[in-house]
Amino acid sequence: MADSSLEHFRSGDLTVGVVGLGYVGLPLLVEIARSGLKAVGFDVNEEVVEGIDRGASHIDDVTEEELAEVLATGRLEAMTDMARLSECDAISISVPTPLSKTQDPDVSFVIAASEAVAAALRPGQLVVLESTTYPGTTREVLLPALERKGFAVGKDFFLCFSPERVDPGNDVWKTKNTPKVIGGVTPACTAAGLAVYERFIDTMVPVSSTEAAEMVKILENTFRAVNIALVNEVALIADRLEVDVWEVIEAAGTKPFGFMKFTPGPGLGGHCIPVDPHYLAWKMRTLNYRTRLIELASEINAEMPEFVVGKVRAALNARGKAVNGAQILVLGVAYKKDVNDVRESPALDIIRLLAADGALVDYHDPFVPELTEDGAQLASVPLTDQALEGADAVVIVTDHTGVDYASVLRRSALVVDSRHVTAALLDGTGSRAGAWIVKGGPE
Repeated sequence: MADSSLEHFRSGDLTVGVVGLGYVGLPLLVEIARSGLKAVGFDVNEEVVEGIDRGASHIDDVTEEELAEVLATGRLEAMTDMARLSECDAISISVPTPLSKTQDPDVSFVIAASEAVAAALRPGQLVVLESTTYPGTTREVLLPALERKGFAVGKDFFLCFSPERVDPGNDVWKTKNTPKVIGGVTPACTAAGLAVYERFIDTMVPVSSTEAAEMVKILENTFRAVNIALVNEVALIADRLEVDVWEVIEAAGTKPFGFMKFTPGPGLGGHCIPVDPHYLAWKMRTLNYRTRLIELASEINAEMPEFVVGKVRAALNARGKAVNGAQILVLGVAYKKDVNDVRESPALDIIRLLAADGALVDYHDPFVPELTEDGAQLASVPLTDQALEGADAVVIVTDHTGVDYASVLRRSALVVDSRHVTAALLDGTGSRAGAWIVKGGPE
């Protein structure tokens, strides 16, 4: 079975299914169809499925033109009927893996997907988990569910883990050209995974096991979280020393070796970097090991929204204005520039903290027209001269490229810039009151 399946995976007419059609699954589905294979998407959200089938993309990284192009070939369709997973030669699982309120991994979506795949499993199929999770999930959660039919892994069916590496809004590195790691439960599983994914991904990177592949993704994002925490702490230190942290970083970045530039900000957002290190921390707690550096990094990054709000308080106080009753305009609520994703965005914490102080908070974000915060529905306000001039403070939280920051500086009485986006616009005559308060701070 293994040899014949491998040959089929390499050159046969394959049908590849993708379970979960979000930020990871839909771009993957489109690439599969572009390669000439039959691509079938599965999702429990009927609205998402119906939208895809009529050419409406709910993901910024997949344009409606791109979706229409592959739909016209007849090689892509979406559905909610999980029973039709049996028609697929290979199945990718790309469902959410959030954290619970206690910072424990919530693998309920993975379990539900594995049960659906197990119910439809037939001999010769390849199953690949792409959802970021703790090392051991593929072997401990998926494998037992798939083995219940009496099939042997590596012989009757094949099971791998291949971590997603999606960077929303990145115009250079997309699903197809980003090198992709894959590891199987057995060597035959890895070979099967490579044979399929090489047909629509440019570069594959095999590793020795599913656990190694799972650990790769955790390492990538823990590396970023820890280094961002380091530079955020340096920002706190520099602030107390009355040193411009961005000047220090720019100078350090001129070293051609031994230094990698990271920049401070208002906190961490998105589904990956603030979340993924906790998967490893949770796993290691089960093995009686404390991941001290990960926990400390998370603590430092989580404190940054309060630091930014503290800068707003200090700047308002210096002007004889209390936060209570102040009109605050937050620029940008997405977790990173030029995307519409607000998951774990530090802007949400900043808005919440300012509102708790009694501030009247509005926001402007061209990518996020509406926002629900603490049960209240907020709408993005137009970035007009009146909005800027009427605000007691403008807080730049997300540095979207389409914003006229020169106008922001010109029209606003007070600007707190947590992204250093206005630095190039300052006139060098003392408009900068500090590394964060760029206009209207203490004299």
